[in-house]
Amino acid sequence: MSAVTGARTRRLLVVAGVCLSLSALTGIAHADDTLGDGNTQNSGDTEQHADTSGDGTVSVTVGGVVFDRSKNGGGADAGTLTAQTSWTPPACWYAPMFTPEQLQKHLEPIWEAGSTGYEWDAAQRKKYLNDDDHSKDFNKDQTGKGYWWGSYVNESFPPGWDKCDADYFWVPKGEAPPAQYQNAVTPEILAELAYAELRVPGTEVTPAPAKTTKVNLPTWAWLDGAQFHPVSVTASVPVIGLEATATAEPVSLRIEPGTADAETYPASGTCPIVNGRIGEPYAKGRANETPPCGVKYLRSSGNGSYALKATVAWKIHWTGTGGAGGDLPDGTYGATQDVVVQEIQAVNRSGS
Repeated sequence: MSAVTGARTRRLLVVAGVCLSLSALTGIAHADDTLGDGNTQNSGDTEQHADTSGDGTVSVTVGGVVFDRSKNGGGADAGTLTAQTSWTPPACWYAPMFTPEQLQKHLEPIWEAGSTGYEWDAAQRKKYLNDDDHSKDFNKDQTGKGYWWGSYVNESFPPGWDKCDADYFWVPKGEAPPAQYQNAVTPEILAELAYAELRVPGTEVTPAPAKTTKVNLPTWAWLDGAQFHPVSVTASVPVIGLEATATAEPVSLRIEPGTADAETYPASGTCPIVNGRIGEPYAKGRANETPPCGVKYLRSSGNGSYALKATVAWKIHWTGTGGAGGDLPDGTYGATQDVVVQEIQAVNRSGS
């Protein structure tokens, strides 16, 4: 069995114990426990568990990382940002997985079963039973002074994208992981994982006139300002004191009418966010005014409708342990809605 195959085999064997191991470290209930708040979750091969603190904040642990989503966006139409570059969050990462005692409890039954083959088992025994008299088995003499780290995989990535195929490695408390483990958790890695968890509000605009508009009549468009405020997710590994918060702030709304026979307000089609508000609600008596955000259709939609698309641009930045921080790729989130455009009907009056 090759080192890579062995590592992958080991990962398959441990995945069911991933959250169990970290919850033992953090004191949080694991996924197959029944939690009093009903927040037990399970997602594919990566187990999740939730814990509600005294102030009502819900944190969810996935793949060795605790995500606090209490300040995330919500609502039925909330969705995931699309990064405006080819950037993607980490496909895998290394983080604390076992105490010495937990690693021993995990590996010894595997060796005894012999399911992974003599060659791999022998290499594993040599690595972890690192002393003739076994006084330092699994680094038990270092209990409380560090953790065995292992790899976690983002299950949403296609197979083969993850390159975290190293075996368990020991990291003393307060020390950085060896340099060769490039995806070992740092504040920046945590920020990127938090980015992937961000959810922003839906973008269906409120038009006026509602439902049906008229040719050559400016249609005002706006979004509920109460929903469009900064949202954030914090990712942390409590046992080593690392955390990072990714924050998304709304910047602008782009209107695409769904037809070339239209004009947008402003002409660029991009409405800036002013004082936390996107556009302005229409008020009676302003039908002939130019809206700060909107569209004017120049041709009717006939028996159908136009697919108006509204996309909000979000600026992303992060802060983390030790004063770390920076920018992450900007993102967008949009939706389409049907707009019916009718001709203005003239009323002819004939004299008697």
